Amino acid sequence: MSELITDYLPLVVFIGVAGLISGALLIAPFILAYKSPDPEKLSAYECGFNAFDDARMKFDVRFYLVSLLFIVFDLEVAFLFPWAVAFKEVGIFGFWSMMIFLGVLTIGFVYEWTKGALEWD
Repeated sequence: MSELITDYLPLVVFIGVAGLISGALLIAPFILAYKSPDPEKLSAYECGFNAFDDARMKFDVRFYLVSLLFIVFDLEVAFLFPWAVAFKEVGIFGFWSMMIFLGVLTIGFVYEWTKGALEWD
């Protein structure tokens, strides 16, 4: 039983120190922050423009296109890291499978770029 305690003691100490630091960083702004609210600081500001209309107004489709592009490249990175770690084990089939995957993503990116979805005129 003492081996188990000595094995997990560094982990418990690490979690304790992390808890203390995160608690201190959560409480410190309430104690140390300079408080001077004015109407500009209290106004709502979202999506690059001031709130001036109903919350159910239509947004420009470019917001959605850029978010989809972000999700596509986020998924690409999520698949590339495990592939790179297991590169030796996947062999030539795994290599060409990833090249096809990257090619499809590149074609989608080029299509979106040529359609002008990334222009903010």
